[in-house]
Amino acid sequence: MQYLFKFPDIGEGLTEGKIFQWYVEKGQSVKAGDALVEMETDKVVADIPSPKAGVIVKTYGNIGDTVQVGDVLIELEIEGVAGSEAQAVAKEKPAPVTEHIVEEQNFGVVGKIEAAGDGAYLPSSGEGFVPVEEAAPKSRGKVLSTPVARAMAKDMGVDINLVKGTGPSGRVTKKDIEQYHNSKGYLSNAKQQPLPEFRPDVMIEAVPLTQIRKTIAKNMLRSKQSTAHMSAMDEVEVSELVALRDKYKLKYAEQQVKLSYLPFIIKAVTLALKAHPVLNAELDMENEQIIYKKYYNIGIAVDTPEGLVVPVIKDADSKSIIELSKELEDLGSRAQNRKLTLNELRTGSFTITNYGSIGGYFGIPVINYPQVAILGIGRITEKPVVKDNLIVIGKVLPISMSVDHRIVDGGEVGRFMNDLIGYLKDPISMFLE
Repeated sequence: MQYLFKFPDIGEGLTEGKIFQWYVEKGQSVKAGDALVEMETDKVVADIPSPKAGVIVKTYGNIGDTVQVGDVLIELEIEGVAGSEAQAVAKEKPAPVTEHIVEEQNFGVVGKIEAAGDGAYLPSSGEGFVPVEEAAPKSRGKVLSTPVARAMAKDMGVDINLVKGTGPSGRVTKKDIEQYHNSKGYLSNAKQQPLPEFRPDVMIEAVPLTQIRKTIAKNMLRSKQSTAHMSAMDEVEVSELVALRDKYKLKYAEQQVKLSYLPFIIKAVTLALKAHPVLNAELDMENEQIIYKKYYNIGIAVDTPEGLVVPVIKDADSKSIIELSKELEDLGSRAQNRKLTLNELRTGSFTITNYGSIGGYFGIPVINYPQVAILGIGRITEKPVVKDNLIVIGKVLPISMSVDHRIVDGGEVGRFMNDLIGYLKDPISMFLE
């Protein structure tokens, strides 16, 4: 009996995938659970396992092809099925699959972050690039001229491509340059340089989008179109936080723990969110309700060679500074090595982006929709501050927030930031509550 296996729904609203590599070929025998093909989806690259044992009759699609959920991937010859049962098997729809299932009988998908395409990122959907040869006009051939005429044109600042040649075969001569120069009224001392010849074949590179970059573009556009962005900025003097971190940094480094400022910021954020739950919520316009989340899953934006990914620290409010440090390092490392799973990218309730780690000071972050708020962290710098009526050198951390103004009012943003600033200014207070 021949069985058609279709590209299954692996969750998270994914509707398509790109064939990254085939593990099987025609005539090969497979068992249930064997990996058939590696597919790049919007968020991960996932191995798609065989739901049944049999022999490969045909594979559908080549490497790089985009396949929609429900499209046929494999034709299998299976044994022990006949009659009406065979017809039912052939018509059955693929069941949704989740990436975290690992039991062989459930045929789960094991995923990892991977930039599987040929290149870089950006526009939104599946629209392709216009080939360069179609998008740009053909370049003119090299103008025929005498060496003297070409040198004279360069010296006079005349674009020789604009000069009509009167010499043999249309060759531009010294006389042609002089006449063109005089007719256009060039100043005798002008040293204008001709415009460089435009060569689209060597000056432009068109690179196909990866599925991940398509998703980044789609999500950024959806955030801007679906929310009413409002941003606020402030600065906090964090000399005590710097001193606290410096005090314990070497101690925990001996235990292979990298102690950064980010775990303290995460702890402060979770405490402030508990006092201001609307910033840890979601707006459901379809059902006309606000969904308040009773969990504190903090997404951390990570810059990788393949683009921005946001792994999520689950239940961040219940974890210590050291536990947060270890998890941050683990998630960051696996994000860089494209080893994150779908489950580690889900269920975030609030996001932090640390552009200061690269060198930025202030920024206006884009909300990670459908969340309603995101916090941006800049780099800590030394600045003059007033303490006890004296001007001293302080450690100043810039912070910025973007919120969905449909659900979050400006006053609530101010109160949240005041609480956050208080915790960061006096970090010991975070551990007294």
